[in-house]
Amino acid sequence: MRREELVDLNAFLAVAEEKSFTRAASKLGTSQSALSHTIRRLEARVGVRLLTRTTRNVAPTEAGERLLTTLRPALESISTELTSLGELRAKPAGTIRLTTAEHAATTVLWPALEKLLPDYPDIKVELSIDSGLTDIVVDRFDAGVRLGEALAQDMVAVRIGPDLRMAAVGSPAYFEEHPAPTTPNDLAQHDCINLRLMSAGGFYAWEMEKDGREVRVRVEGALAFNNVNMIVRAAKAGFGIGFVMEDHVVADIADGRLLRVLEDWCPPFSGYHLYYPSRRQPSAAFALLVEALRYRS
Repeated sequence: MRREELVDLNAFLAVAEEKSFTRAASKLGTSQSALSHTIRRLEARVGVRLLTRTTRNVAPTEAGERLLTTLRPALESISTELTSLGELRAKPAGTIRLTTAEHAATTVLWPALEKLLPDYPDIKVELSIDSGLTDIVVDRFDAGVRLGEALAQDMVAVRIGPDLRMAAVGSPAYFEEHPAPTTPNDLAQHDCINLRLMSAGGFYAWEMEKDGREVRVRVEGALAFNNVNMIVRAAKAGFGIGFVMEDHVVADIADGRLLRVLEDWCPPFSGYHLYYPSRRQPSAAFALLVEALRYRS
């Protein structure tokens, strides 16, 4: 059906229901003469008269009544479906795919999702836990999570977490046998537990800073992992110094299971950001998730 035909049918229905060209024209926001022209065009197309006109009244003919029998439920069905689509906007739905590292997933994403999703059962979220730098466009993710300093300029970035800090830690037993380092250079004399970076293929160089001086330290030791939890376990077992996010070890430091060193070389840095292509048109579900994650200090 062409758009013009649908307009004509809607006009006919308005006149038949209002039983007046004047009232129908007012309802449709058009002139009486334009409405009369529309009805004549429709009658010419179907080849029969659909309305009888008198000086006092307008009523459907027999052919008009037959058309109304089909037309009313059809247009009502369309109206109902449009209302249903409006409800989808009010109740966001759809699947959102996110790529993130494990630390961000457990500390930022999951706490927000745990609160949001019970109120929106039509939203589905897929989290891909990956420590590598995933290309969200190529791999068809809606968004990713990275530290603020690692974001590309062509991405929209929304801060979703507070500043973070690193912590260099070892067990009391380890430091009974090894003097605590006071500068990053001292780490060369220590057993350090390396972190294998899956994306780069090498070991993470410990990034430290003090009074504007930045250093990247390549450490040595008998152990290396690609999992932070294993680094913490090895450090608590006395195998050397580990370098991890502060919140991984804050409880162990408080309980004395781990001792912190080089704290003055570990300033805060920009925390996690949700990022997605600037050309992306966010869905209602995605926009809702962004607001739920947005960090408010």
